[in-house]
Amino acid sequence: MWQARAQFVAELDDTMSKIIFKAYLRAGAAGMILASLILIPAAAAAEEVDAPTIRVIGHPDPEGLLPEQTAPKAVSAISTEFIGKQAPTLNAFQLVSLLPGANVASSDPYGLSNSSSLTLRGLGQDEIGVLMEGAPQNDIGYYYAYPSQFADAENLRQISLAQGAVDIDSPTVGGAGGLLSLWLDDPKSHRELLFDLSAGSYNQRRVFARVDTGEIGTTGLKAFLSYSNSRADNWRGAGYDKRQHVDAKLLKEWGDGNRASIAVSYNDAINSVYPSPTLEDWKTSGRGFNYDKAYTSGDTNYWRLYRSPFRNLYASAPIHLTLNENLALDTTTYVQRGYGNSPYGTELAETGNFLGTEELAQPIALPGAVNGVATVLGNFTGNQFRAGNVTKLTVKAGAHKLTGGLWFDYGTDRVIQSFTSIDANGIPVDIWGRQRNAIHTADGRLLAAENERTITVTKGFFLADSFAVTPRLTVEVGFKGVDVLHNGRNYLPGPRQQVRFDSFAALPRATVHYKLDDRQQLFANITTNFRAPDEYTLYDIYDSGTPSSQGTTALKNEYSVSQEAGYRYIGPNLSASLTAFQYHFRNRQLATIVDFGGAQINSTINAGSQTSYGLDAEMDYRPARGVSLYVSGEYLHARLDSDIPAGGDFLPTKGKRAVSSPSYQFGVGGTYDDSRLFGSFALKYVGRQYSTFMNDESIKGYATLDFSVGVHLAGLIDSKRTDLRVNFINVTDPHVLSGVEAISPNAQDVIGRNGTVISGSPPAYYIGSGAAVTATLSRAF
Repeated sequence: MWQARAQFVAELDDTMSKIIFKAYLRAGAAGMILASLILIPAAAAAEEVDAPTIRVIGHPDPEGLLPEQTAPKAVSAISTEFIGKQAPTLNAFQLVSLLPGANVASSDPYGLSNSSSLTLRGLGQDEIGVLMEGAPQNDIGYYYAYPSQFADAENLRQISLAQGAVDIDSPTVGGAGGLLSLWLDDPKSHRELLFDLSAGSYNQRRVFARVDTGEIGTTGLKAFLSYSNSRADNWRGAGYDKRQHVDAKLLKEWGDGNRASIAVSYNDAINSVYPSPTLEDWKTSGRGFNYDKAYTSGDTNYWRLYRSPFRNLYASAPIHLTLNENLALDTTTYVQRGYGNSPYGTELAETGNFLGTEELAQPIALPGAVNGVATVLGNFTGNQFRAGNVTKLTVKAGAHKLTGGLWFDYGTDRVIQSFTSIDANGIPVDIWGRQRNAIHTADGRLLAAENERTITVTKGFFLADSFAVTPRLTVEVGFKGVDVLHNGRNYLPGPRQQVRFDSFAALPRATVHYKLDDRQQLFANITTNFRAPDEYTLYDIYDSGTPSSQGTTALKNEYSVSQEAGYRYIGPNLSASLTAFQYHFRNRQLATIVDFGGAQINSTINAGSQTSYGLDAEMDYRPARGVSLYVSGEYLHARLDSDIPAGGDFLPTKGKRAVSSPSYQFGVGGTYDDSRLFGSFALKYVGRQYSTFMNDESIKGYATLDFSVGVHLAGLIDSKRTDLRVNFINVTDPHVLSGVEAISPNAQDVIGRNGTVISGSPPAYYIGSGAAVTATLSRAF
């Protein structure tokens, strides 16, 4: 990122940009982990850029809508000045919705619920790598990321979105859809206490407090610690969301650009799950498609049976060391721990039950059973642990910068689908689905429809050479190799209790960056990526003792080859970029939701091969100091290249449009700040989206509009920073379906290529969130 001086005059220093790449070495050494987590307070993994000092004529972008970029790939970003004008509850997906290619489907105006999705250039969130302070945030089992669990907005320095090419050292599996990177604010050099108080529609209320220590004695250490507590009623239907969150960061900087830090983010929440209608449900009930407000005996649709509790801890310890003027080392150690439940309402009978393929001879005890049947809470619990390290060494040798590194990641995921009793009022005995409170068989075993544990081990290495062909032309070639091993056990009785899937992907890449002059850049890249099948595909799923879905280890990795070519202009009053892109996929894996006994389970569908191409564009115009106008757009052409297998036949899908891939998206935004009054607006249009491979069902395009107004009160009350702002979310309140939650091969019955009638099944959709207003008072001490 360019550093700009405060004066607005202009000339570029002749000094060449000195780019210090983070260098990562293999994780796993106990001493390295101990040093990074304890001995050296680690700082979030970030590329350290020592760019030439520049003086700018005109009005640099203080509002964070299009920060300057120099990477040889498409990348967009928003920074703290823009984030600080938005509603403080918004999650990272909602915050980047204006950026090119970002298709965000949100069911909740405040971003507290996990009923949301993000696609980039038509690629789903299970193919989008998410990093915070250099550490992966994606679910190790299904590759999803859950934005309501991320850091509080007040602590975010920048969110960057690479729509295509992912950095070679990124510790992500399945980044064909791009990379979303969150960077926490550094602790301040002076002591400060910050309070935010918010209140809004649907009984929304939030308190946020942050304390910065400044420099701690003479240690050179500085830190911040923040806490937030949020609550809001569901905007439609019964229920409410609760969220408590803690962020912290400890930082030390010394010498010639050396940095070490530890960043921690802890989330404790009970989130609402908004029901997702079919198109027929939507036409019949509209926004009235909700869970039941009151409980009656036998009701499996009662809202208290659909509240998801989760606790998550993320920690990252990145270190950057300048060993000498030609040698740098970067290493990031990370830990992730989480437990949660995605429950649902269902019924159980005292007799006729199975554990896998084993029929239970004795009846089970069911409190509250009527005629041998009881309404219960169906649990889908996940207990995850993930730890790893990525280390990179960078060597400068003349015109060359040589990079080499290793990545190691170890994760475990214990998934159990058990059952818990409810009382006469429909309230679950234990919403967390813990085994000690769950229903057991007569001989004391846990009654479960699913019970498995998967260990995932990822090993990777990467090599790259970036060389300056001329002072203006830089070329980089690189290679990354990644091995993913799933090793699991199914604890239910059945024929397949041990599963193992091991795959290796070879990922070559090349980039070119050319500086036309001090303002203009050309770039191009060709990259490869892959996505291993998720763990759900490995296991047998049983229904009444018979496998309803047979696990397999014969699936192939998705493999993609993508190209980008672009132009970027960074001017005194205008910044812009234009990127053309093209993808080709083999064994395209599409994320969806499947219903298993009432549980909504993440899964994938193999969509064969696919080709996509299109154009991304964005522009930021700054006509006056404190004023910024931003425009973005995307054209996307995504088509299936093959027919999809369906039983013993094939669906005639070749040439059909890809699902969740709108042909057009447009965004218009702006910010204003004159040091007294400030505000922002964001208008986004998303075009028609298909929800089936056969293109026999779709949702129409729609637009949303957010805006904010505020006043800086410092100087009116006292000299302390005090801001009051009001955010208006989705102000036009369109009654729309905002995205596809569960795709389907075909919604209607179809005659296959071989003449078979292939039955249709309806997709499910997200209902777009309603309008909301929230006011926030911020005060620094």
